[in-house]
Amino acid sequence: MTRIFIDADACPVKDEIYRVAGRYSLTVFVVSNRMIVVPQSPHIERIIVESGPDCADDWIAEHAEPGDVVITSDIPLASRCVARKAEVLDPKGRHLDGDAIGMAVAMRDLMTDLRSAGVMTSGGAAFTKADRSTFLSALDTLIVRARKQNSR
Repeated sequence: MTRIFIDADACPVKDEIYRVAGRYSLTVFVVSNRMIVVPQSPHIERIIVESGPDCADDWIAEHAEPGDVVITSDIPLASRCVARKAEVLDPKGRHLDGDAIGMAVAMRDLMTDLRSAGVMTSGGAAFTKADRSTFLSALDTLIVRARKQNSR
């Protein structure tokens, strides 16, 4: 059965995930290192991990399985989940699969190196309504595909 894991501390699409998961009766794990308000639902489970670097990432990476969907903008976490055969989406709807994750890791590493060398880099583009729409479409597509694969 497909499950959804949210790297929740900075996720701007939690409400959208809850709606889509409700439509498909999927279990959602909302993982963070602080208390986050979640809707009352038997399908939504709040997981609060220890405060510390990568604690939420570690929990998600340890529990995600093939056919699960992970929502994160954290590239190292995405890479770990792809290695476990989970489907990964960033909050703007970019599907990070085996083909895309290598480029995403390389770009992240390049930007980190540039910043550490003192080069001023721009931040990411602001989150828009179009991003939200793209995310919803991508999430729905991934869930439908994962459910078909799980039913085989």
